[in-house]
Amino acid sequence: MSRVTSLTAVPSAADIQAAAERIAPYVSRTPVLKAPRFNHLANGDFYLKCEHLQMTGAFKARGAMNTVLVHKEEALENGVLTHSSGNHGAALSWAAAQIGAKAYVVMPSNAPKAKIASVEYYGGIVTFCEPTLEARETTAEQVRKNTGALLIHPYDNYNIIAGQATATYELLQEHPDLDQIFVPVGGGGLLAGAALANSYFGKAKVIGCEPTIANDAFKSFTSGTWTPAKSTDTIADGLKTSLGHKNFPIIQEHVDRITLLSEDEIQEGWHTCLETIKQFIEPSAGTGIAAAMREETPGKTGIILCGGNMDVRGFTLR
Repeated sequence: MSRVTSLTAVPSAADIQAAAERIAPYVSRTPVLKAPRFNHLANGDFYLKCEHLQMTGAFKARGAMNTVLVHKEEALENGVLTHSSGNHGAALSWAAAQIGAKAYVVMPSNAPKAKIASVEYYGGIVTFCEPTLEARETTAEQVRKNTGALLIHPYDNYNIIAGQATATYELLQEHPDLDQIFVPVGGGGLLAGAALANSYFGKAKVIGCEPTIANDAFKSFTSGTWTPAKSTDTIADGLKTSLGHKNFPIIQEHVDRITLLSEDEIQEGWHTCLETIKQFIEPSAGTGIAAAMREETPGKTGIILCGGNMDVRGFTLR
């Protein structure tokens, strides 16, 4: 593979198309489902982009694979490094393994066991830290000094954003006439990517979906000033992190609004997806389902089901 220049500015339409081509041999082109029963229940015409069926069980594989390929020489030399509650860590571990590189992953001590197991399964070398953003960043810097690995931020990285944008790019290739798209937001890589893809290739209103008790993106968006996340107990564990600084201006410019969901609404969205759409998603993906159930959705609506990684051993059948 010829050397590719790392992105240093907001990805263009050509950058997103190049990322889609670059990662195509590695990632899945996930299906877009229609679910008549859910359409009836939520009174709309919905198209569900199934990123919970993506490699490693989340959209994160797209951005990780794109970034590892962009930095292939550095990755092979000293490995790659990130901090993650799980999905990005697993994705980066998997992506690094595709080219034979090492991956170092700093994880909060309270990360879901299923996500820890996934990182380790894909070959990631895990270092645990306290469950705060400061601890994650401090520990990652220490690992970087010890290993020389290339730090790849889980969402505040233009190559990551370009990779995540390919999910919505694919959705719009199949349904270019969507009127709105619901997208979960935590760090903002998926939402920023979706907003860019839509601005280049679609005409939909893009709506970020965030837990009420983890509402830093909403506060940042409505105030115009970046606001960090506070520690929270939301069941949508993938959406706990602070909005990225690179993502924030993209979201400000290209996202229509951010809607907030209560814990009960997210839980109901999760149950409704399992019951009516027959898809096992993680609670973070339940935000889009919950928003679609609550809000008016004229025309055609896309929903990004961002991931499906969660602990399941607590469930019993009897």
